[in-house]
Parts: sequence; structure tokens; C-alpha cells
Amino acid sequence: MSYDPSYQRTPQAAYAAPRTIDAGLQAYMQSVYNTMGLGLVVTGLTAFGVASIPALFNLIFGTPLAWIFMLAPLGFIWFGFTPARIARMPSGKLRNIFILFSAVMGVSMAVIFQVFTGASIARVFFITAATFAATSLYGYTTKRDLTAVGSFLFMGLMGIFIAMIVNLFMHSAMVQFVVSALGVIIFTGLTAWETQRLRDLYAAGATEANAKTAIVGALSLYLNFINLFQMLLHFMGNRR
Repeated sequence: MSYDPSYQRTPQAAYAAPRTIDAGLQAYMQSVYNTMGLGLVVTGLTAFGVASIPALFNLIFGTPLAWIFMLAPLGFIWFGFTPARIARMPSGKLRNIFILFSAVMGVSMAVIFQVFTGASIARVFFITAATFAATSLYGYTTKRDLTAVGSFLFMGLMGIFIAMIVNLFMHSAMVQFVVSALGVIIFTGLTAWETQRLRDLYAAGATEANAKTAIVGALSLYLNFINLFQMLLHFMGNRR
């Protein structure tokens, strides 16, 4: 996971020679969004496929396998995407791991098709996509330094993560409501911050470095999108 509160923005990287790096920067950002989009497609198709096959769904969520698939995405983030591993892997292999991670995430999210109606899932997805696009565009175009905002939101992210773990045992509707409300704000803000961070990390001529940065950046934006979608689903989704 590339949320890094210690990151310091370097304006010269973004504005020193805009005429010479714009084309490369645009291709780089397009690679970020394409990779992220591919991950979302894999996740969506996997989740829908698992939910549509009762025998497979029951095999996973009716047995202890459910815990394995629910915790597997965290395992990928904490152990599969460490800086040391990323540095050793070629960009092609890193991309394949991201796609595998997206599929595992899809399995863990299959349960939403059993809880919410398909129409409300589709509606919330498009609302999430519009919110994400607007926020990411702001992060890409703004000249305001969002470093301090990112650091503050990162601390908030840690807070809601702890609250979600605690609420697994409390089952409090009020805690869930507060977590969802704060989550929408936090993941919206992190989308803008991460987009600006990715823009400023672009290095003209560094092909392999840019490819790896684009994939890791796609992972961060993907996680922001998924979490924002889940938070909004708690507010707007119609339960079966």
C-alpha cells in the first residue's frame, strides 16, 4: 500500500519542464488509470461470478474458507507489495500480482451481491466512479500542495480501520454509520492526494521506474475506489 505520510512534494518535479514531459506524463497517468480500471473489472467479474454460482459461494462463505479469502487481500498488501519485493520484481510480474490481488478481492466482495440488490450496487458504483473521477481530476490539476492533507487523512484512515476491527465484535449500527461517513471523506481526500503524488513522482525517461510506480499507484487508487464504493454502499445500497 503506497499511502506514505512522510512523502514530501517536490514542485520542481511537476513544473520544471512541462513542455517536455507533458506527453510522457499523460501516457504515465493513462497507464495508472488503465491498470486500475483493469483491476476493477477483474474484481467486479470475479465477485459477480462467485455470487452467481450457489455451490461455489456456499463452499467459500459456508466454510472457514471465508476467513481465508476475507483476510487474503490484507496479506497481499502487507507481504506481497513490500518495497523490497517491488524493487526486485520486473514491472510485468508486479502487474500480474496486482491482477491476482484484484481477483482475490473480488472473491471477498462476492457477499455484497447477497446483501444488496443488483440495481443499487450498479447505482452506487456509478456514483463512486463520478466522485472518484472528479476528485482525481482535482488532484491532478491543482497547484495546491496536498501533502499536509494526505498526512492528516492517513491518520484518519488508521482510526477508521481500528474502529472497523472493534465493530466486528460490537456490531454497532451507530459505529458503522460514523465509520462509513468518515470513510467517504477520507477516501475521497486520499484519492486527490494520491493522484497529485503520482503526478509528482513521474520521472522523464525512467521507463521501468515509471512502470512500477504506475502499478503501485494504480493499486492505491484501486483501494481508494473500492473502499469509497463500500462506504457509499452502506448509505445508498438497498438491502435484499
